[in-house]
Amino acid sequence: YASVIAGTRQDTIKAIEAASAAFDSWSRTGLQERKGYVKAILKAYEKRKDEVTVALQHELGAPYKFANNVQAALMSMHLREYLEIVDEYEWKHAEGTSLIVKEPIGVVGAITPWNWPLNQIAVKLAPALLSGCTVVLKPSEVTPINAYLLAEAIHEANLPPGVFNMVCGSGSEVGEVLATHPKVDMVSFTGSTRVGRKLHALGADTIKRVRSELGGKSASIVLEDATEKQIRMVAEDVLQNTGQSCNALSRMLVPASRYEEILAIVKDAFESTRVVDAFDSTAGRGDIGPLSSHAQLDKVRNYIQIGIRDGARLIAGGLDAPHGVDPRGFFVLPTVFADVTNDMTIAREEVFGPVLSIISYRTEEEAIRTANDTIYGLSNAVVGQDEDRAVQIASRLRSGQVCVNVAFGGMRAPFGGYKQSGDGREQGTHGLEDFLQVKAINLPRKSRYLQ
Repeated sequence: YASVIAGTRQDTIKAIEAASAAFDSWSRTGLQERKGYVKAILKAYEKRKDEVTVALQHELGAPYKFANNVQAALMSMHLREYLEIVDEYEWKHAEGTSLIVKEPIGVVGAITPWNWPLNQIAVKLAPALLSGCTVVLKPSEVTPINAYLLAEAIHEANLPPGVFNMVCGSGSEVGEVLATHPKVDMVSFTGSTRVGRKLHALGADTIKRVRSELGGKSASIVLEDATEKQIRMVAEDVLQNTGQSCNALSRMLVPASRYEEILAIVKDAFESTRVVDAFDSTAGRGDIGPLSSHAQLDKVRNYIQIGIRDGARLIAGGLDAPHGVDPRGFFVLPTVFADVTNDMTIAREEVFGPVLSIISYRTEEEAIRTANDTIYGLSNAVVGQDEDRAVQIASRLRSGQVCVNVAFGGMRAPFGGYKQSGDGREQGTHGLEDFLQVKAINLPRKSRYLQ
């Protein structure tokens, strides 16, 4: 379909130098001027949205409606949201005899993943640019074309030289330079926990801020009084984006008293899901496309084999190739394992595919313990008709987000994790503050700046 130039360490250093040189003047421009540039980016991007959609179909395998209405649309949605947030934000305030000022942190190295490429670029780029930071972006080498189209839009918006820079390439060639270079003030990374650990360690030498949003092994707790609609909603969460989401609800904890009933509901939901080619014109809402690469297909199939080997009961999907699609493609059936215990590999490790593990519980205390028994803490969910009870359980789950009787949070809900799911927050005011420093300007008590 397409290829891009692989950036080198030297390319990355040049981009960092350009961002560093541009920071002083960019950080001193007025907020309304910076908003004008971001509005120009939004306008130029939306002219290219059809091209972006096709790129996502090719490089991610997303079916058209999902690529266009979700993946490509998220860039515009986040830019618009942040254009409002920065006007509402309190950039300075008096506290005692000090004026507390929020300032841009400096040069930001943004390292983004392949699974939600434009969403993750947007939640770094928008708050960074609007707050006055300059940016060096390293998009995923798996899905770089959509980022190139965005870069074209940014170029058309005519930002001052050095404010935005992009280098495609590997983590070892580009990412490590961003994490170690003394002129990079912050690294914002979304990706695997393994790489996140390495970037935090590399950034320690220069004491730079490293903010990470990493892996997850999220659980949904289905309460005794949950409806069939609620059960289907949390079960099907792991199918979105063909299961390639860090916050996918890949463990489902169900009451023993309703176990077989819930298995039947989930089995029906998964077997009713169509697997389609990304360019299938009949693909609709709820259909899933291929995995992103052969490597990802091998990984998911290996986890399915491990689940079978470890004694989990396969009730839907499995290793057979889906019908109606090219057998050479990276397709996998929506797969459900029952009789899973929380010590099994498929319940401990991130599969990153449309694979659900169902675990039985006898008491709500047991369900809470099981949900929290993981190195991760990105997201969880609780569903049931008694909202008060569901919220009480949500308050005891060790994760950055908990969805109660909904499939996802709003555009301003802070997104990030506890434990080894990372320490950053994306979206909303909390996402903006990741890119800010706090300065105290100490003044005489009667200073007009304190009034």
